[in-house]
Amino acid sequence: MTTLDTTTISVELPEAFDLRWNRLPGVSVDGRCLSVDPTEYFFRFESHSWLLADWEQVKSELLPAQESTEQAVEQMALEFVKAHAAPTTDAARVLATAYEVYAYLFRAEHLPSLGLPQITGEHLRMLRQAATLMALNKVELDGHISNVGPCWFFPAATSVVFDLDDEMGGLLDEVYHGGWFNEYRRIESIKAHAALGGRLVHGCQSVPDQTGGVVAPYGASLSTFREELSALKADWIAQVYAHRRPKPSAAA
Repeated sequence: MTTLDTTTISVELPEAFDLRWNRLPGVSVDGRCLSVDPTEYFFRFESHSWLLADWEQVKSELLPAQESTEQAVEQMALEFVKAHAAPTTDAARVLATAYEVYAYLFRAEHLPSLGLPQITGEHLRMLRQAATLMALNKVELDGHISNVGPCWFFPAATSVVFDLDDEMGGLLDEVYHGGWFNEYRRIESIKAHAALGGRLVHGCQSVPDQTGGVVAPYGASLSTFREELSALKADWIAQVYAHRRPKPSAAA
């Protein structure tokens, strides 16, 4: 039986994460240094290998590529992953790559066309940070969920960290779940997630329901994934919400 490396994962990122990430077990923020203790952070941690492609190569070769009648964008992304992605056990590199992916996807230039004036650049920062940590989650080709931590459950984790009420947490989930409600941005997402070795798969069904998502490999059994998540998500979400700060008393 293989023993997993549970050494603390530490990475220095371009952006200093909000200090309130320290509210989640196993997460430590010190300036631009983000650390994750796997033994405390994950609900389940069975795999210490991720599939990554070089973000600079994704930017230069895949992001400018155009879909055609001969090649769909999903096919382009899959072929890029097959040609250029490789397994890594360097979890810090996963986080660094994920930060670049989500800094690109959740960028402020899209705000004017979003049609949701309540969503600001600060909310995009929340999305970038939570999605960066989400990249450590993992689904196997057979659909089994091998790694899962609090940031799988996107709105639950952001409500704990950023003190969001249920209404704003749900709205942020809409932005995340809907890929910004725009086909152009969906295409951007497919291309960018090739750097993380797969595609973004939401755990939600017809509407955002606090289930978040994961970057899954192309070809993963989504039926198995959905069944396993449905059976276990309530307990995992409850564990995330257990760290939510109580609202201040209205009494003087």
